[in-house]
Amino acid sequence: MKIQNSPKIGFRLSIAVVAFIAMAFSSVLVSKNVSAAKPTKMSTPSLSCGVSTKVSIQVTFTAGATGAPAGFSLQWMTLADYVANGSVWTSSDDPGLCHASFSGNANSSRYNLAAGESVTISIGDLLFDNGTSASCVEPLACGTTYVFRAFAHANSTYSRSEFTANLQCSTLPCEDLQLGCTYTQGYWKTHGPIPTGNNINQWPVTSLSLGTVSYTDLELQAIFDKPAAGNGLISLAHQLIAAKLNIANGADGTAVAAAITAADALIAGLVVPPVGSGSLPPSATSSLTTTLTSYNEGIIGPGHCQ
Repeated sequence: MKIQNSPKIGFRLSIAVVAFIAMAFSSVLVSKNVSAAKPTKMSTPSLSCGVSTKVSIQVTFTAGATGAPAGFSLQWMTLADYVANGSVWTSSDDPGLCHASFSGNANSSRYNLAAGESVTISIGDLLFDNGTSASCVEPLACGTTYVFRAFAHANSTYSRSEFTANLQCSTLPCEDLQLGCTYTQGYWKTHGPIPTGNNINQWPVTSLSLGTVSYTDLELQAIFDKPAAGNGLISLAHQLIAAKLNIANGADGTAVAAAITAADALIAGLVVPPVGSGSLPPSATSSLTTTLTSYNEGIIGPGHCQ
């Protein structure tokens, strides 16, 4: 039986072919648009104030829903400078703006943060541990309010986050303290035998022992200048040197006498880098480091100098 072509059937087939081609072309365009789209941004993190001293402020960074696996950057300036600039942040190259980067990509970095994870930074007594760099290392001014903001770094999946909301935190008032107050490791680092900027050498001694090993002042300065890079021995040494300098300078060391004895016993004959190649895990030193830091920052003991 002979089947004749129907004009209606041909017309319907033509419509179907055109619709299929249009759908395929649309799918290609959608695919190209999706592949060309920029990665989703990191979730916006948050900041909160922690413990303050007369010269330092602890700021806690908390990652958002995406985490902050590549770390984050923090910016700060005095509230007075911020207001004088019309309550607008200055450009990144302005000398009045301080900034620090905390890389989550560095080996053994503590700044590779999961969703909702937090890390606390002490601004004004910033430790240059693994993955840290900063434009400002001097202690903060007493009785001063600072404004902070931060963003999570980009990685291969997400672009950098938006800035956090501004956070205001203040150092403690510039009240008079008794003689024999303490200074932070940041102060002693910048007022040593190789002082920073216009500072002068304020060290009361020219040598100290850490554990059973004696170091010259230049060797102690070199230890101060060495980033911890995940080595708990270096972090402990920074605070132990500062505590011993404070006591040698007339501060009452009763509050940390036991911690100093324990730290010296733990260090024993290890030689601290870069003078030597000694090493301790942070888990073994963190408790002693925290106690010594609290003393140097004036949280315990006679209090911090103005």
